Amino acid sequence: MRSFETEIENPIVQKDIIELANKIELFHNGKIDEEKFRSLRLARGVYGQRQEGVQMIRIKVPYGKLKSNQLRRIAAVSDEYSRGRLHITTRQDIQIHYVDLDRTPELWAELEKDEVTVREACGNVVRNVTASETAGIDPNEPFDVSPYADALYKFFLRNPICQEMGRKFKVSFSSTDEDTGLSYLHDIGYIAKTKDGVRGFKVMVAGGLGSQPRHADVLYDFIETDKIIPIMEGVLRVFDRYGERKSRAKARMKFLVKDIGLEAFKDLIAEEQKAIEFKSVAIDADAYKASKPVEVETPQVEIKDQEAFNLWKSTNLIPQKQDGYVAIGIKVLLGDFYTDKARLLANLVDNYAAGEVRLTLRQNIVIPFVKEDLVPFFYQELAKLGFVEAGYNKAVDITACPGTDTCNLGIASSTGIAEELERVIKAEYPQYLKNDDLVIKISGCMNACGQHNMAHIGFQGMTIRTPDKLVAPALQVLLGGGNQGDGNATFADKVAKVPSRRGPEALRRILNDFEAHANGKAFVDYYQEKGERYFYDLLNDLQDATNLTQEDFIDWGEDEKYVKEIGIGECAGVVIDLIATLFFESEEKIENAKTSFEDGVYSGAIYYTYQSLVNSAKALLLAENKKTNTHAGIISQFDEIFVESEKINLGTSFSDLIYQINKNTPSKEFALNYITSANKFLAAVRSFRETEQKKSA
Repeated sequence: MRSFETEIENPIVQKDIIELANKIELFHNGKIDEEKFRSLRLARGVYGQRQEGVQMIRIKVPYGKLKSNQLRRIAAVSDEYSRGRLHITTRQDIQIHYVDLDRTPELWAELEKDEVTVREACGNVVRNVTASETAGIDPNEPFDVSPYADALYKFFLRNPICQEMGRKFKVSFSSTDEDTGLSYLHDIGYIAKTKDGVRGFKVMVAGGLGSQPRHADVLYDFIETDKIIPIMEGVLRVFDRYGERKSRAKARMKFLVKDIGLEAFKDLIAEEQKAIEFKSVAIDADAYKASKPVEVETPQVEIKDQEAFNLWKSTNLIPQKQDGYVAIGIKVLLGDFYTDKARLLANLVDNYAAGEVRLTLRQNIVIPFVKEDLVPFFYQELAKLGFVEAGYNKAVDITACPGTDTCNLGIASSTGIAEELERVIKAEYPQYLKNDDLVIKISGCMNACGQHNMAHIGFQGMTIRTPDKLVAPALQVLLGGGNQGDGNATFADKVAKVPSRRGPEALRRILNDFEAHANGKAFVDYYQEKGERYFYDLLNDLQDATNLTQEDFIDWGEDEKYVKEIGIGECAGVVIDLIATLFFESEEKIENAKTSFEDGVYSGAIYYTYQSLVNSAKALLLAENKKTNTHAGIISQFDEIFVESEKINLGTSFSDLIYQINKNTPSKEFALNYITSANKFLAAVRSFRETEQKKSA
């Protein structure tokens, strides 16, 4: 018997892990379709990487809070199953690479021993719920958003309404009007507010980055805290039903809202209210267990380089609302650090802080609850780990995705150019060590995992062709993006495209011009004053591809000539188009519905039943070579092609049958009747399919 079948105490988690192990075996034996298997493993945090035969594992860290025992567990897992390197993402996750697919179930089981999960870290699901890294300690926050982020994350984990959406769904919480959770670029973003002494949130909806960034709309200026979960459930139900499923490029929620408009979107949410079981979900913030600092005597410390210590204090200490405490920001180059440092860091915060660290949206680490008189001691101990580089969250602190290092979609190097640009700033522009007005971000492709198009200065990996059609790595330069607070922001303009090797010179020109002419203005204000054309002219000669040298064909961080290699992206999961597989899935969903029904979770039983009905209808439409872009489209087309033509007799329209879901409350009686209807429908469409196949045989 496999060890993880008996070692996991939580039966739900155990079932998940056993299911993954069984599906891996079926996949190896050729009994499960590759596309179907890919969608399953993605929702379990198992992500293909650029190198064949190995996987990237994304570990979910809700709202970036990681306890010391969890950090040790992740380090142990990385040593055993990976290569001892940890990568912090821009969504407060941790990624490890080069993992054998067959070992992923036992890896997951090991993580769960300290309540760390990989469930729904990838795929077409609700991704990691992110939050301001200073939640609970920010002097300006109206209240700590952590209990609310935690409750929302737990409510939607494994929730049937968001297991097979058309695309991923991203959520954030911001502690203050500074909007450090970046609500404006999320599918749904919550900004903490109070009104007449009552806690609540401003709600932003349908934002996103990628190749077509969209600023989120204000869904509500203020809602009380008990409404955040019901509102998100309504949003998810609408997105699941009406969101695009065929074209990945148009399948994010931002495109749905853009197409139908915010008011129509609100109307659809209103139509779902009857189906939502919990109209109010009270969240007991007082029951949330926040970390508490230890009481400890201050060790004697001798600081040898007082100047370096003072610089570090000026850039890396974060004010904390609790008297006598500060937080420490650790600048982690490219978000990468190793397990030996992780263990020592875990021991340090256990013994001298509050036993936790926070992972940040800029790929860094924050240590909260450091006593002010312990700051010299922490500096001494962090220096031993190489964790006292000055410039936390400053201009020199560049964000970058993995790019061509491991990502299938990477076009050009992100990490290589990021290291070079940091070197340029430190050597030539040391004043930017203290400048937090300038944000630089880099992505290896248009998908914007490095968030380049919301930065003051952004770079996106591309290619450039010479007149004789040789291909060299390139960078698109974007300028003028920025967070303005309270859900407001600007996205950067695409200004120029330069060979990657000229990226440092492009940065020098931008900074030199800013230094010479801005006259104290913020960078975004200066850019808006000068305009896109001004900076295009400033960089235009760098775009010339007729005079490339041999070095221009070698990307940053590489030794060999550049070769463009783009694999199949997995960020969005996969649409499954096999008819037999869909019928099989319909059966599985009915079984899931019955299990939920027996557990008394009638809303879950109803939604699994809804998914079964859609799957069954989709199967027949695919047999007719019809488009199946949205659930709503599947429902209307099925009526048109099969019911109205009397090819299949349901005794009613398919629309009336399936849309009972939003016309009935989630009662026991309705759930039972709905499951019965789905069984009958599956039998009817299967019978029709078999008859048609016999006719054509």
